[in-house]
Amino acid sequence: MKHNTIKKEWALEGLGCGNCAEKMESQINKLQGVQQARVDFIAKKLTLEIDEKQEITEIVKEAARIMDRIEPGVRVQKFEKARGKEKSFKDDKEQEQSKEDRIRLGFGGALFAVAMIVNLSENFSLGLFVLSYIIVGGGILLRAAKNIARGQVFDENFLMSIATLGAFAIGEYPEAVAVMLFYRVGEYFQNIAVNRSRKSIGELMDIRPDFAHLKTPEGLRRVTPEEVAVGDRIMIKPGERVPLDGIVLEGTSAVDTSALTGESLPREVKGGSTLLSGFINKNGVLTMDVTKEFEDSTVSKILDLVENASSRKAPTENFITKFARYYTPVVVITALLLAVIPPLVLPGALFSQWIYRGLVFLVISCPCALVISIPLGFFGGIGGASKRGILIKGSNYLEALNNVETVIFDKTGTLTEGVFKVRDIVPEDANKREELLKYAAYAEGYSNHPIGISVVEAYNREIETRHLSNYQEIPGHGIMVNYRDEEILAGNRKLMDRENIEYKGVKTLGTIIYIAVNQKYMGYIEIADEIKKDGKEAVDALKALGVKNTVMLTGDSKAVGEAIGRKLGIDKVYGELLPDQKVQKLEEIEGARTTKGKVLFVGDGINDAPVLARADVGVAMGGLGSDAAIEAADLVIMNDEPSKIAKAIGIGRRTRKIVWQNIILALGVKLVFLILGAMGKATLWEAVFADVGVALLAILNAMRVMQGKDD
Repeated sequence: MKHNTIKKEWALEGLGCGNCAEKMESQINKLQGVQQARVDFIAKKLTLEIDEKQEITEIVKEAARIMDRIEPGVRVQKFEKARGKEKSFKDDKEQEQSKEDRIRLGFGGALFAVAMIVNLSENFSLGLFVLSYIIVGGGILLRAAKNIARGQVFDENFLMSIATLGAFAIGEYPEAVAVMLFYRVGEYFQNIAVNRSRKSIGELMDIRPDFAHLKTPEGLRRVTPEEVAVGDRIMIKPGERVPLDGIVLEGTSAVDTSALTGESLPREVKGGSTLLSGFINKNGVLTMDVTKEFEDSTVSKILDLVENASSRKAPTENFITKFARYYTPVVVITALLLAVIPPLVLPGALFSQWIYRGLVFLVISCPCALVISIPLGFFGGIGGASKRGILIKGSNYLEALNNVETVIFDKTGTLTEGVFKVRDIVPEDANKREELLKYAAYAEGYSNHPIGISVVEAYNREIETRHLSNYQEIPGHGIMVNYRDEEILAGNRKLMDRENIEYKGVKTLGTIIYIAVNQKYMGYIEIADEIKKDGKEAVDALKALGVKNTVMLTGDSKAVGEAIGRKLGIDKVYGELLPDQKVQKLEEIEGARTTKGKVLFVGDGINDAPVLARADVGVAMGGLGSDAAIEAADLVIMNDEPSKIAKAIGIGRRTRKIVWQNIILALGVKLVFLILGAMGKATLWEAVFADVGVALLAILNAMRVMQGKDD
């Protein structure tokens, strides 16, 4: 019997080793009661999904012991989403640690320079070398000793300790100290680069509001967003961030939506306008009626999606994790064999010579460049996309965008505005125009579909719902309802055919609602919907990127769908589809794809949720889209612009290019130095560059993915 699980998060202070994070995650996942554990090196966060019947405190204590054993000094703390004082405290602590490292490196480096430059006695020089080594690398030696005692052998502390102590043993004193000094300097700059990239990603998503001005009978009260309830009224002053989702009651203003939608131009809002948390009020004072609690608000959902996106790892990340698990032990064993076997079998070979070559192998066997830069690249891609109004729920979806072969669009609200207006009212009896509109409005009285709402708005009178009974919505057909003692049918051709009602078919670009009362056809109402201004641009951009097939699936008439498809340049159009038929058509298209090809579906309505969930990559329009569609999707376009799909694919391709640059750089340089080391052509100095230097270059390269290019 499967138990329910609870999900909890903790902040990790002192986590500085990407390779160690992978080991921590692997071992914590083996704890009893843990359904899933994720150690996020980039966000410095532990996420546990635990069987609700298990004792959380004990599991967290055991997880903390595992982490401290693998990387001493890592501490588990309660995860506070409000970052203020805690963030300041962490920044101060990082600066203090950075200052200590600089002093240690400076002092140790000075002693090393004196020993190298000044002509001193051999013993005094050796003493300075040893003292410099202890000052610079004492922490490394201590951590290595502790890890060996705990059974953690193959990490960078052990490798650097053995390599440098080995150099001391064969009389290479200056090189032993120089290698440790170079390694620590490289590690110092590597930490700076990682911390800067973390802050850059954090700044991209720094959209969390800190407070809200709650209106009370006693006046305005400054509270946290979590304290505000649905139905409360809040005031937003100029320059403040909108704290929750709601409807404007009073005031007019321009709001900056760029943090959520990527739009550069401010949006005008007034009474009745929807405001989303994360917008910034530019000039006027606004009073807002809150419609969602903070945990359900747009900004809260966005932060949760982005912060947890790295938990869904791309295939490349999973491959590198497995590769790193075996790479280091294999290289260490090779180093041992290289140091021992040649002197025993080759004539004239010296142990000191081959031990040195083995030490070169040890120095470059740490896979840090890979295990840090690869997830950093994906996370940066996700953060950069978020800044442009594209939410990507995991690095696996970001990578999947590279192989999109077919893009399938829903029509209404995706390629068209989804804002309907009654264009024409055509009764069978010319004198019954108002009567036809009245029957249509009463039929749509309970509907929340944009088409139904447009009919009610055109009627512009109160709908007396007490006179309505036996309301029935027939999926893919229309509505059947009783008004007083009359039966009204309002829907498409299929509804008329189903009820055997004779009617006059209409061919037009608009959506047609046929009306029948008591089984007698009364006429039709034409509803207009405009194509989105960037619809053609979206399709053209996808084809320019090499997407082979573009398809439209719509519940609207085939004639309407094909006419819009021709305007936009879409390859295939399938009309008059029910929600389950959309899924069937998607499965047919998936069956015809190539082995690696992915099918991407874009939709916005609640009836699109099954197709979004079924597609390889589901994209929801988040601005006007339904909660169900957004929940089922893998990507969310926050400003409803279909042209952002091509931008998302561009970001995916740029991320993959940078990730593979790092893989080739790290493995290529290491392979070259392994060969040179075995041949005796590489020194320990060069080996350190192959390790730390390449890691630093890979991290800096990974940070490029956050830039604004979409190539």
